[in-house]
Formats: sequence, C-alpha cells, structure tokens
Amino acid sequence: MRTDSPLKLPGSIAIRNGRVVDAATGFDGSADLLLENGLISAVGDVPPDRSDAEIDATGLVVTPGLIDMHVHLRQPGFDAKETIESGTAAAAAGGFTTICCMPNTRPTLDSQESLELLHERIEREAIVHVLPIAAISVGRLGVKAVDYGQVVAAGAIGFSDDGDSCDDPGIMIAALEASKELDRPVMVHCEDKALMGGSMHEGDVSARLGLKGLPALAEERFLERDIELAARTGGWLYALHVSTGTGIEMIRQAKASGVHITAEAMPHHLTMTDEWVAGDRRLVNVDEPVGPAGLPADPNTKVNPPLRPLRDTELLLAAIEDRTFDIVATDHAPHAASDKIAGQFETAAFGLSGLEFGLPLMLALVRAGRIDYLDLVRLMSLNPAQVLGSERGRLAAGAPADITIFDPNDEWIVDAERLRTKSVNTPLIGMPLKGRARYTIVDGELRFAA
Repeated sequence: MRTDSPLKLPGSIAIRNGRVVDAATGFDGSADLLLENGLISAVGDVPPDRSDAEIDATGLVVTPGLIDMHVHLRQPGFDAKETIESGTAAAAAGGFTTICCMPNTRPTLDSQESLELLHERIEREAIVHVLPIAAISVGRLGVKAVDYGQVVAAGAIGFSDDGDSCDDPGIMIAALEASKELDRPVMVHCEDKALMGGSMHEGDVSARLGLKGLPALAEERFLERDIELAARTGGWLYALHVSTGTGIEMIRQAKASGVHITAEAMPHHLTMTDEWVAGDRRLVNVDEPVGPAGLPADPNTKVNPPLRPLRDTELLLAAIEDRTFDIVATDHAPHAASDKIAGQFETAAFGLSGLEFGLPLMLALVRAGRIDYLDLVRLMSLNPAQVLGSERGRLAAGAPADITIFDPNDEWIVDAERLRTKSVNTPLIGMPLKGRARYTIVDGELRFAA
C-alpha cells in the first residue's frame, strides 16, 4: 500500500467531539480518539495538546474503518474499467479502509505468481488496504482445483470463482476441505448456467419490457447444492450477494442446523427492485426522495444477481434485522461506457459501481429505523474483520488506526464528474442521496478528506 499520501497529517491525530460507534463493545456515544504510530492509543477523553493535529468531528459519526469483502478492481487485464489506483481512490471516498478484490482478472488470480505480481502493484498504487481473493479453479474454468495452500501462503484471504459458479462438485469439495485446514472461506457465486441466458429478473417487469428473464431458481439451485456440500464436508461456505427470499431462508435453516456459512447482502438488493430496470428511481424500504425518472432498460440497472421484486427486498431486509446476514458488501463491478451502451440492455455487461454508494444506501436504512449505527458497523466493519481474522473493525487502544468519519446529514446529488471510480456505471447518477464519508484514515494516515 502506498505510504506517500498527499493528505498525510503530521504525527499523531486527535479526533474530537464525534459520535463514536464501536460494535465490538456496543458503544455509541461521545468520545475522543488519539491516533499514534498507526494505532489507536486512546479512546475517551484526550487531553488538549496531546496531538500534532486535530480533526473536529462535531456533528459527524466516527467508526472503525469500513471493510468491503466484495470488490472487482479489474487489474490486471481490464485497465479500461478500473485500476488499483482508481478503485482504491473510490474506496477511500466511500469510507472503506480495506477492500477484498475478486480474481476475475487476466490472468486469473489462481497462483502464487499472479498474486505476487498483484501485491507489487498494490504496494505501488493502493491508498487503502487491498486483500486478494484467489480463484477456486484454475482460470475459473471449473476443470482443475487451485493449489489452495500455495495461494494462501501468497496472501489470499479466500477462494472464489465469482462471476461464475464452480460446476464441478469434486472441486467444490476439495475447496471446502481446504477451507477447514486453512481457515479461509469458499466464497460462492451461485448460478446454474443451464437456467441462464436472460438479462434481468424473470417476472412481471421483464414480461412488460419484453426482456428475457433470469429465474430466481438459477441462484437458489446452486446455493442449495453448495450448502449441502458444506454440510457434508464441514467446510466454510461464504454465500456471495444473496438476492432472493428463498435463498436467505435456506441459509437461515442451514445455520440453525450447524452449517458453517457466512451470508452476504448488497445495498442495492436491499433498496432497489426490478422496477428500476423499467425506469423507476425509487429506493425501497426507506423514506427518501425519488430521483428523476430513468429510461427503461438502462444498462446501468443490469446486475448479476439481478435486482429482484419488492417482496425479495423485504425478506432480505428481515434477514438483516434478525442477523441471518453477516456482512454487507458492495460487489463494486466497474465497466467502461462501451460495456453499457444505451439501447443495448440485453448485450450489456452485468454489474454496477458500488464503492461510493454503499454507505449512503445503508444510511438510508438507518434513517428509516430498519437498522441502527451499531448494525451498520457490525455488518460493514466488525464482522468482515472477523472473517479476515483481523484486529481491524474495532475502536480500542492498540487496534490499527483505520477510521471512517462520515456526515450522516450531508445531502448531495450523484454527479458522474465527481466520482473517483474510473467507471460510472450506476443508475444513481442524478439521484439525491444523504450521508457520505468526510474523512478516511488508514493506519493513522489521512487518505481521503471531503
């Protein structure tokens, strides 16, 4: 990770007058923090003149640094979509101090060599922590298992063929067996290719628009298979971007029966429906302003898994509230403009930009009373840190000084020209949002300031 931040403040930093939220202890109240030598050295009352620099956090919320477990940085191989430099700049602007990058690159992150080359680039260009996820199968082709011990030794924090399911149950069993030995999750994208071929959720809206749909069953069938394999092996299954009510109910039941499974939700699956594909710009499950009407079949609403009907969003949110979901991540999936051409919905690439919108969308749920700040920090910092086996995700003396400071009341309009990501493939352009990061601090260094 780069250490030549142009925003670096000298020496120690005191953060004063903020609302401090730490899900590790359940604390939500007024406190000061002192950061020294890359660590938190004090929480509570920090005497005057104790620090070299100060941040006045009056009216702001101070949390452990946010951690995004599901990001596509596109390098190596797809620099036109995103780079380590632009992706980590977007992460810092979104309040994320650590991000985990998926292996669907060229070459695939499936070997010690590919991970070492990526690490060299991260050291040169990243301004937040970047932790790589290795593939489950070589080339993500589902034919040969990766050398799991080798890629973990090279820094992989998990295994995923994200973008595809691993069809071969034998390889999945090998990965799940390795997950027990290596204490790394198998992070599965559940999708039955035999049921694919559509471009949005199969239902009333797809029929109205005349678009071929993707049935919910395509996700649920492979989720059911992978839960069964995890139960048989005792391995650690991490279910990526669960998007259906039936799917999260499967996970709820699996957890109750003792299956080792971590469940991940996306902000867009909690707050948007398939009506967005029809041009609606209304966030659901919250009480927020409606954005300007969009064009039907906007390619920026095409995501995989697809945006689902309202009932699914309600069931997913209920699983957030009862803690069936462990983690909220963005699935930041940048694409160049040529991948998302207006009028070409069915051939457009799947995916939307997420790093700069995850926090504002979750804050809308806080304002609606569906979650509170402690929930937000648990889902977006503490629990991800625990999956990573990290000391981050908490505010305590001796913990790493990764800090997110956000203004919950900052009202802004999403402007493509002001986004840090290289690709602005989001249907939120022109939308009014409320709340965003004001300062992002990584290892005691200021990496973003609004």
